[in-house]
Amino acid sequence: MKIAILFALAVFLLFAGCTGNSEIDTNGVKNNTNVTTNTNSSLEDGDMTKNPIVVFETNKGTFEAEIFVKEAPITGGNFEGLVKQKFYDGLIFHRVEPKFVVQGGDPKGDGTGGSNKTIPLEIKPNLKHEYGTLAMARSQSPNSASSQFYVVIGEASFLDGQYAVFGKVLGSGMSIVEKLRVGDIMTKVYIKQ
Repeated sequence: MKIAILFALAVFLLFAGCTGNSEIDTNGVKNNTNVTTNTNSSLEDGDMTKNPIVVFETNKGTFEAEIFVKEAPITGGNFEGLVKQKFYDGLIFHRVEPKFVVQGGDPKGDGTGGSNKTIPLEIKPNLKHEYGTLAMARSQSPNSASSQFYVVIGEASFLDGQYAVFGKVLGSGMSIVEKLRVGDIMTKVYIKQ
């Protein structure tokens, strides 16, 4: 009996992180570099006390989001590093699906671009696709996330376990996110001091 329980536990632990291949359509984000885990997160800077707050100034208003660098260090750290590089400044939201997601972060503005690196898929079972969460878009390849992200504005729980959730919009910020349309601009994205 004990052997059966230990075997079942081992199988569960082995497969707990497995994910599917469903896709938030990024129209084929190019995977033109090696997967990396160098994230430039605040964890590397020695600040392990709190997650950073990122401010999104847009042409529709400003909202803030907590970035879960402690809970999702690869994904949150990648996003934080891009923010510190001012990567998102001037980029548009290129996809809006009512009652589903608002997506941005593509330097090409058409859903086919990314940064100069990709990151491995980082699924945390406690981070769910809830209203207001931020997650990384990717192509069908699980390890193809780069810079494109989306904010959940409706029902997206079917994406749990398939895409990396790494943040959440704070306070009344979703009233701004809900106003965003295709072509709206992230004029400035930065870490709140």
